[in-house]
Amino acid sequence: MTSLDQDGKIFVGLSQKPEMLTLAFGNRHGLITGATGTGKTVTLQTLAEGFSRAGVPVFAADVKGDLSGVAAMGERKEAFVKRAKDMGFDYEPDQFPVVFWDLFGAQGHPIRATVHDMGPLLLTRMLDLNDVQEGVINIAFRVVGEAGDPDDPHKGLIDLENLRELLGYLGENAKSIGARYGNVAPATIGAVQRELLVVENQGGEKFFGMPQLDLSDFIATDGRGRGRINILAADKLMESPRLYATFLLWLIAELFEQLPEIGDPDKPKLVFFFDEAHLLFNEAPKALLDKIEQVVRLIRSKGVGIYFVTQNPLDVPDKVLSQLGNRVQHALRAFTPRDQKAVRAAAETFRPNPDLDTARAITELGKGEALVSFLEGNGAPSMVERTLIRPPGARVGPVTPEERKALIAKSPVRGEYEKVEPHKSLSALLQKGGDQDDERADVPARERRADPPEAAGGGWLSRILLAVAAFFAHPAVRQFFRSVAATVGRTATQEAMRRMGVSPTRRRSSRSRSFGIADLDQLSSIGDAATSSRGLFGTPQPSSKRPNKSRSGKSA
Repeated sequence: MTSLDQDGKIFVGLSQKPEMLTLAFGNRHGLITGATGTGKTVTLQTLAEGFSRAGVPVFAADVKGDLSGVAAMGERKEAFVKRAKDMGFDYEPDQFPVVFWDLFGAQGHPIRATVHDMGPLLLTRMLDLNDVQEGVINIAFRVVGEAGDPDDPHKGLIDLENLRELLGYLGENAKSIGARYGNVAPATIGAVQRELLVVENQGGEKFFGMPQLDLSDFIATDGRGRGRINILAADKLMESPRLYATFLLWLIAELFEQLPEIGDPDKPKLVFFFDEAHLLFNEAPKALLDKIEQVVRLIRSKGVGIYFVTQNPLDVPDKVLSQLGNRVQHALRAFTPRDQKAVRAAAETFRPNPDLDTARAITELGKGEALVSFLEGNGAPSMVERTLIRPPGARVGPVTPEERKALIAKSPVRGEYEKVEPHKSLSALLQKGGDQDDERADVPARERRADPPEAAGGGWLSRILLAVAAFFAHPAVRQFFRSVAATVGRTATQEAMRRMGVSPTRRRSSRSRSFGIADLDQLSSIGDAATSSRGLFGTPQPSSKRPNKSRSGKSA
């Protein structure tokens, strides 16, 4: 009889030997690939159950709705009973602690984030903005960051309505804001607002708001010490693929930024299954891909394992693929040139087995079979083996709506996220920031940068110098000298052109206006719109403060 889970290892399947995933390498990430209908979801459920039994919390996106069955007692299906017997053990039904989540709040507890915590880079990704429009978003975050309460980690930028208010403020004050940070064109603001409308029509406004998700609600165990399996209802969310991918990226970024460094733990702190992973990388700009690679590389030391689930290994960029140590490959069909390329690529990513033609085996795998290679020993991958995957203990298939409602009703986080906090306008905050800008603008730039003459010693000479400075700082005087300078310069140029035999034109370019002292001072104040204190995805990092939890025993 084949032993099942061992101390520090999860029994995943049987080849020539038991195929075990070592928990100490569970945070070295993984990849589950295969064509539609080859058993990827069943393998995902098997791994999720194994981590849960070991006391490791799990987060998984339920794209098709059938992963929800892990919350219900399994059934002694003939196929599972036979497979278990072939593997040398008796099939025993089981069920696991599950908490259901849903961005729209229909099939689980709502998940919310603030616009400020989302950050400009992920927000740009969600709205599918170009570089110019991304610049406007960066300016918007800079403006609200300067105007907001320094003790407010969200700077008042909570929901999409706040963002719409902020964009309107930029449009109304485009001239003054553009002088400081760069041009803010009304057409660009309009384009961003239209993209906001698209997201709102897809239900995205429900994602932004308060109370915000507390990650401690993900990283928890039940009374038996089993890791909580958090399931995100993603069947309707898949109709908004950009929102789906952006949310999961935000969640990974939050985990990275909030969890402490723990090095190489005996088992992961959390395991994250990213189904339909190709949506993460499709049409993603290089800057975002670089950040994803960075997260995958660094979050391991936080104790978080990320497992990508997709049909084709070519869906994952090479830099990310190289970070995925644990591999499960289900069957691929080599019908097209791209399919054949995918088969070769998948075969080449495994450690070769001299007794196995990997490329051929990938096309011949049957239901319940997969090629498996896990990290072992000192962290080196094992040789690829053709493996019969262990059948899940819980139900394979969805729970009924009635079962889901009952599970939500007795959930440990019931009532914490259902009531959304009312919208708070940004208008007063922005007006305060605008008044401060106006006050600064009333003081000549040279006077703000230089010490007043009184500072040099005082007396009648100081008063005379101050009067002279005030005289030359007067707008009318400065305009007079600019006009004189422009006239002299224009006359001298025309005379020089006549001497060279060139007929001077009377037409004057709109860009030939002379720059005065004030203009130079204004130019010198223009800065970079992006803040320096950004997280991995541009998420502002004002403080480590989080909203107080309503439940007793939760940290503030």
